[in-house]
Amino acid sequence: MGAGGAGSDAGPVPAGSTGARQCDGGEMSYSVLHRFPGQQGEHLLITARNGGAEPCWVVDRPSVMLGDTSTVLPHAAKDAPGGGARLTIRPGGRVYSAVNLFTDAKTRTSAALSLGLRDGSGGTGPGTELEAFDGKGVPSEFTWSAADVMNWNTVKPYNF
Repeated sequence: MGAGGAGSDAGPVPAGSTGARQCDGGEMSYSVLHRFPGQQGEHLLITARNGGAEPCWVVDRPSVMLGDTSTVLPHAAKDAPGGGARLTIRPGGRVYSAVNLFTDAKTRTSAALSLGLRDGSGGTGPGTELEAFDGKGVPSEFTWSAADVMNWNTVKPYNF
């Protein structure tokens, strides 16, 4: 896990730049890919893209609520530390997170989730309603009894 260099989507802003401000929901676009439905390793890959004209930063992990729940998912215990560092996203650049899905006897099912960006103090901005899709672009229902979320990163988690 780490920030990219001068040619990367995310990472340090080049010398002479005016810097970056915190990303807000207005310039960000999101996609959610449901990977490995019903299999071990099932997760939702979240891709966030900076559609603005200036660099902006994200911190930590997204605040995610699945389906019609009102509980924000906890941080994944197996994720690397370091979510408090600012991760700068260039215009057109992308960062990634993942929601790990776990099932047991009592499950819930949905294709919907909401996502909000966290600020440097751990607060969450306005949420964005999203839908999960499969690899063919078809809405995809996911099932969970427990779930957690990973920090934003410059590379896709579970990229296999």
